Amino acid sequence: MGIQQSLFSAVQDAFAENTRISNQRLYHTVASSLGIRESEASRKENIGKKGEKCNVFTRKVRWQQQTLKQLGLIERVASRKGVWQLTKEGKKKIQLHKTQPGITVLGFSTRLGLAIWGDCCDVFSKIDEPVHLMISSPPYLLRNKRAYGNPDETEYVDFICKSIEPVVKHLVDGGSIALNISNDIFLKKSPARSLYRERLVLALYDRFGLFKMDELIWQNKSKPPAPIQWASINRYHLNVQWEPVYWFCNNPNKARSNNQRVLREHTDQHKKLMKAGGYKYRKTCSDGAYSKREGSFGKETKGKIQRNVLDIPHVCKSQQDYKKAAKEIGLPAHGAPFPLNLARFLVEFMSEKDDLVIDPFSGSFTTGLACEQLGRRWIGTDCMYEYIRGSAERFNGCDDYMLSKEMENVSWM
Repeated sequence: MGIQQSLFSAVQDAFAENTRISNQRLYHTVASSLGIRESEASRKENIGKKGEKCNVFTRKVRWQQQTLKQLGLIERVASRKGVWQLTKEGKKKIQLHKTQPGITVLGFSTRLGLAIWGDCCDVFSKIDEPVHLMISSPPYLLRNKRAYGNPDETEYVDFICKSIEPVVKHLVDGGSIALNISNDIFLKKSPARSLYRERLVLALYDRFGLFKMDELIWQNKSKPPAPIQWASINRYHLNVQWEPVYWFCNNPNKARSNNQRVLREHTDQHKKLMKAGGYKYRKTCSDGAYSKREGSFGKETKGKIQRNVLDIPHVCKSQQDYKKAAKEIGLPAHGAPFPLNLARFLVEFMSEKDDLVIDPFSGSFTTGLACEQLGRRWIGTDCMYEYIRGSAERFNGCDDYMLSKEMENVSWM
């Protein structure tokens, strides 16, 4: 019963974020929300007397989907096969509540940070405070618009630029911006990927003078199989296992990043090499392109420098605890959060203690939580009431935590 209830909540949350959603997108969203691995989401078993092979996971999702239909909360879109949408009753009961334009409300606060219910442009255009780092995972560019306001492809670059412009104006010399966006955006009815990422990189340089420092690879081995249409159905593509995290800086020569803050432990082999005083002879490789002189790697160091491929699973206990807490107070959890360990790495690498870190699209406020743990000040915004109120449960216990009166009562929903 507990598993079925969790699955039902995940399906309901998917419709809370997407007023209209296809079956394939529903499967992907639910699997990601529950942390279900690719092997489990695609597993088939013999079902029924005939023993026909059937995908167990998608079958269970459809059962919950039919429950929402019987409750009168969702309906089929007549003109599109396999696409569902919220009914008028469904929008009243499970759709998210967005703040009104120009209105900003304090959601909750701690000694180090502020969570603000409001549009990021409204909030950061009024805050006159030096910003050292911005970390965010903006709404992905998806074919089906989500409840939190995802724009279509033609608007996306302008949307991102408009959203971060107030932040750029307050970015300190050497300050950074890290953006996690999707690579899996395709041209309409085509397996060819959109070039929106490249256009965004150029726009941020042309409009704001932000230099591209790196394109970090977030490798997520627990990512559900995708792209469904072009990998699982038409077989053109390989399943994707990574997402990009773009790193920009307004003054590369004064960047506040420091790889010594995020060192990794040396391997046993390298520890032996350092203890032995390094290489005992000169060595060249790649036709002389690389060389190791005698004594190389003989100096004792605290650790090895992290490579720019970040192997961090999407499955995250902190996020699971947040989703459980949100559901316990009757609220939908954010369906596309990134793991706490990813936020912690970016915060620690790109900022110093007491720096101000902001996140315009906070969602489950993972950036803020990472800042709490690492001693950075933070400001986060989100335009959805449910996300802020649910995320507040993650901070209960932080120094000087306070939930605002506007967030205390959800009976109006």
